[in-house]
This record gives sequence, structure tokens and C-alpha cells, in this order.
Amino acid sequence: MSESIQDLFIDVPANYEIINHLLTFGQDIRWRRRVAKAAASGGGSAWLDACGGTGEMVARLSDLAPENTRIVVADFSLPMMSKALEKPESKRIDFTLADVSHLPFQDNSFDVLTIAFATRNLNTSRENLLSCFAEFNRVLKPGGRLVMLETSQPKSNIIRWFFHLYLKLVVRPVGRLISGSDAPYVYLSDSMRRFYSAEELAENIREAGFSEVSFKRFMLGAAAIHQARKGY
Repeated sequence: MSESIQDLFIDVPANYEIINHLLTFGQDIRWRRRVAKAAASGGGSAWLDACGGTGEMVARLSDLAPENTRIVVADFSLPMMSKALEKPESKRIDFTLADVSHLPFQDNSFDVLTIAFATRNLNTSRENLLSCFAEFNRVLKPGGRLVMLETSQPKSNIIRWFFHLYLKLVVRPVGRLISGSDAPYVYLSDSMRRFYSAEELAENIREAGFSEVSFKRFMLGAAAIHQARKGY
């Protein structure tokens, strides 16, 4: 992942979660729970949360993981990870400071891999996005599952127009007001407007070698949960 994107996460950890809750009207909490439930439904002894940030996603995974499950978080931002380490759930989680484009794990290591609202950060180019997806495929066990939560593009032109207007007029001012930092929320607004539709993202996941790719839209199509499986 590029250093310019990494730099954006230096100043935001303190207010990162509350801003996400405000901008999604609290729906991101429900969506993460859905991702955790989907991830946990397949069982397995080793779970990985990629780009784990401040630990919201992995905390929900920890709530559902059987006692002997190994739970790992990989993230490239030390300030974000430091915030995650403050959570009480962190005591049963292994934290790894790593760029997800080069994960420090052996092939076929994990039963499930989750990633929440971070796939846009991998999309510095389509080639980099596909490379990261291929890396996810590599570290998953045969039959292992990818469960991804990400923003999307509403199918309706009218709804998409209002969604993009909201991103322009609300996301940047609210983020700047609460965090005191402008650049991360300029980036957030711009990257959400430019990102793939659910159908396009699903096709990229398939191209990276996954099968059984599916998705479910939320919030009138502004977000979606994708699921896929590594072949046997």
C-alpha cells in the first residue's frame, strides 16, 4: 500500500470510529456484526482480519470465535493498531504490523479472511487490487472464505447522485470538524465516489482466483458485503 495512504491514518485513530458511526448513521456497526456472523458460520481454527485498523471488526469476530480459535489482525498503520490494542478483546488476538500486499504468513494458513472498509485503500491501481486479492487467496486454506465489507455504487442513477452529493457536502466537513484533519476525509470522499460497483468488485474478486462469489447490498446500494471461496 502506498506511503501517501499510510500517512493519512496517522492523525485519525482517536476519532475514527465515532466518525464512521456518524457518517453511516450507525449502520456500520450492524454491517460489521453481519460480517462477523458470516465469517464465524464456517468455523475453522484460524481467522485473519486484514487491514484491521482500530480493531472494530476483529472485536466482533472475537465475540463469536470459539475458545481455541486463533484470531490474527494485519494492518500497516501503527497508530491505528495502537488504538486497537486498547480494546479488551485484544488480549486474545495476535497483532501483526504488515502491508497486506505482502502478508507474512505461509500458504493455506487461514480458514476465513475478513476486511472491512479498507478495500478502497488497496485500489491504488487495479493491478495492485488484484495482487492483494491474490495474496488473500494465497494465505487462505483450500475452501477458505473471503468476507468483505465495502462501500459501493447504488444502481439507481438518482440514488447514486444523492449519495455522491452527500459524500461531497457532508463527509469532508464532518470528518474535518471532529478529527481536526482535512486530508483523510477528502481522500475518503473522493475514493468512495470513484470506487467500483458491487458487480465490478465481484468480477475483480473472481479474476483473482476466487469462486462462489456473491454480494448483498445495504443502504440503498451504498455498501455491500461480498463473500467468496478459495478453490480446493
